[in-house]
Amino acid sequence: MDAAAAMEITHAALVLILTVAGPMLGAALVTGLAIGLLQALTQIQEQTLTFVPKLIAMGAMLLLSLPMIGAALSDFMRVIADHVAHG
Repeated sequence: MDAAAAMEITHAALVLILTVAGPMLGAALVTGLAIGLLQALTQIQEQTLTFVPKLIAMGAMLLLSLPMIGAALSDFMRVIADHVAHG
């Protein structure tokens, strides 16, 4: 394996990480900001209030982005398999 192939695999892996984790992290960020704003406006400072909505938002986003994640994992596996097959 030469340096160009290693860089291609590294780039594909980083894009895969962003594709898989990005939607759920974005959902957690938006939900956390909304709950934080709600807590600041109402002065309710309950620490457990943020956990359940974030969990629900991340689960919903996982279900919505599952086809995209599957396609990204499949494409990455195809790239890795091509590199293994061609030596």
